[in-house]
Amino acid sequence: METKENTKVVVDMKDNESDDPTSWATLFCRLFAHVAKEVVEKFGDEGEQAIKDGVWAFGVERGRNIAERVRKNGCEINAENYLSNYDMGRGDDFTAQNIYGDDQVEQLFTQCGFADQWIADGMEKYGKLYCDMIDPAIAKGYCEDMECIHSKRVYEDGVCAFCFRMNKKEA
Repeated sequence: METKENTKVVVDMKDNESDDPTSWATLFCRLFAHVAKEVVEKFGDEGEQAIKDGVWAFGVERGRNIAERVRKNGCEINAENYLSNYDMGRGDDFTAQNIYGDDQVEQLFTQCGFADQWIADGMEKYGKLYCDMIDPAIAKGYCEDMECIHSKRVYEDGVCAFCFRMNKKEA
């Protein structure tokens, strides 16, 4: 009886990747939608609120981290420095224009990879739980005086429109 020697080949992970990997945005969307769907189906309204609360907490944490990035870069916390210090790369999954004005920045997204994915998967009901909470929460975590007005959504309007505005403090 002949025995073969066990041979091992070490391959660096980067040299062993798929030529066409699934984007991080697609994977995130699918994970979120499946978890949200299971929670809502099992726990109803309480489950839906739990998902919203979790997204809110995540958003506030992200906003605080963005504010910390702004401070580390020697800038002040304001609307102008919000998006230039944002924590999430947009890549090819998002297309938007930013309009800077008096203590505010408006964004118009003509492409949102998240909404597109949730729509393609028939999971927009669960994607909306994320969309409705995340940007107002990030803004609030960034600065208590910043509000986020989300006036249009891809699901209904074909685009997403935001206004991040600093509320003036009463003297």
